[in-house]
Amino acid sequence: MKKIALLISLVFIALSCKNTNESKTTIVQNTNAEKNEINFQENFGIVIHGGAGTILKKNMTPEKEAAYRAKLEEAIRVGHEILKNGGTSLEAVEKTINVMEDSPLFNAGVGAVFTNAGTNELDASIMDGKTLNAGAAAGVKTVKNPINLARTVMNDSPHVMLSGAGADIFAKEQGLEIVDPKYFFTERRMNSLKKAQEREQIELDHDEKTSFYDEDIKDYKFGTVGCAALDKNGNLAAGTSTGGMTNKRWGRVGDAPIIGAGTYANNATCAVSSTGWGEFFIRAMVAHDISALMEYKGMTIQDAAREVIHDKVGGLGGDGGIVAIDNKGNIAMEFNTAGMYRAHMNAKGELVIGIYEK
Repeated sequence: MKKIALLISLVFIALSCKNTNESKTTIVQNTNAEKNEINFQENFGIVIHGGAGTILKKNMTPEKEAAYRAKLEEAIRVGHEILKNGGTSLEAVEKTINVMEDSPLFNAGVGAVFTNAGTNELDASIMDGKTLNAGAAAGVKTVKNPINLARTVMNDSPHVMLSGAGADIFAKEQGLEIVDPKYFFTERRMNSLKKAQEREQIELDHDEKTSFYDEDIKDYKFGTVGCAALDKNGNLAAGTSTGGMTNKRWGRVGDAPIIGAGTYANNATCAVSSTGWGEFFIRAMVAHDISALMEYKGMTIQDAAREVIHDKVGGLGGDGGIVAIDNKGNIAMEFNTAGMYRAHMNAKGELVIGIYEK
């Protein structure tokens, strides 16, 4: 009997030790999971652009440079605060772009360039990296903030893109802020149109030259605005807004409202917003191509952006740049022009603002 009792006691002790070890293991595993969750929740970031082109310091007054830097900082801090407080990447992208749309410094919203007919035709797009849902608007004339319309198209319509008068009507029906077309007028942009028409040329924003709009175009201007963001839930989003090309005709639409060219977001890879010579960015499907290189070739966001902007777009003869952020918070601000208005903020609140190439 004593042997049996001793055997039972040993078994009981062994089981007790096993349960204790399992309990400790569970606690350790839970603790690690909690640490991983905390680390993940702290990871977010945002990156913006205000256009790329021949932006040279020698042509920039100290006052003008200070104005651009101040507006870039204002815009990105709006989005960063949203992300910091647990807001969505979509909200951060929209509200950040609103700040730039409401500034005459950029070719979007109130600062939009004029068409050949002396009107303003605005384009915008936005994309949700979690669902791959997207919305866009092209050629609108009365919507104060086209990026808001793009998001409304995404959320409240069965479509991805609306254009022209129909898009304006939809915006009014949805209760978006509608303005008289005169709201978009700025003397600076009208003077650019007059100069372009005098020379029978088409120009884009932010450049020191103009040239005939044909296959021999070598230099031009553009000032599209855009934003890409990663929120605390690990969701990516991107958006782009523009007034297009000075002196444009025939309802010309560039890459800004084209999903995959001007804007793309996918939680599996990255979020991208483009700025540049739209015709080339459409042909190269720039924003999606960066994501595809990451997904299919395992490239980093920096290497993918560099290959697309310099080798592919540059190889075709096009100019411009992108801002992008991946699902880990790494960013890229790549361009093949002399400059690009840009800014980035990470989860630590560290701010980087750039204008020139170096």
